[in-house]
Amino acid sequence: MQWQKEKYLITTDTDKVDIDVIHQYLSEQSYWAMGIPRETVARSVQHSICFSVLHEDALIGFARVVSDHATVAYVGDVFVLPAHRGQGLSKWLMACIIAPPDLHGLRRWMLATADAHSLYAKFGFTAVKAPERWMEKQDMDVYAK
Repeated sequence: MQWQKEKYLITTDTDKVDIDVIHQYLSEQSYWAMGIPRETVARSVQHSICFSVLHEDALIGFARVVSDHATVAYVGDVFVLPAHRGQGLSKWLMACIIAPPDLHGLRRWMLATADAHSLYAKFGFTAVKAPERWMEKQDMDVYAK
């Protein structure tokens, strides 16, 4: 699928995924994946629905969705490069992420954020309603090993 807006394109075409740009951003600039190995990024992309934001055919934003296409979806690794921020691209990216018909009717969408709560709230995301029911297994040092 693809969506065009002025000089930008959002596409799920896997040929447009630029692992080098994604890895550079995630491993050097993100707060959630600092130090992530390139091989790990490549594997995560391979097993996700990827949304690439392109400007003049260069990847300048990205997000991925992990889903069973029936009940649940997880949105991760959402970013727009600093030079392209402030133009509404993250809002447009989220609108595109929830648009595909095969992701409609899911019981639960999930994501984690430290700083973009207001963005995701515009798309119906809220704090976990029953945090006492949720558990996680987390290894914050996994990329340092």
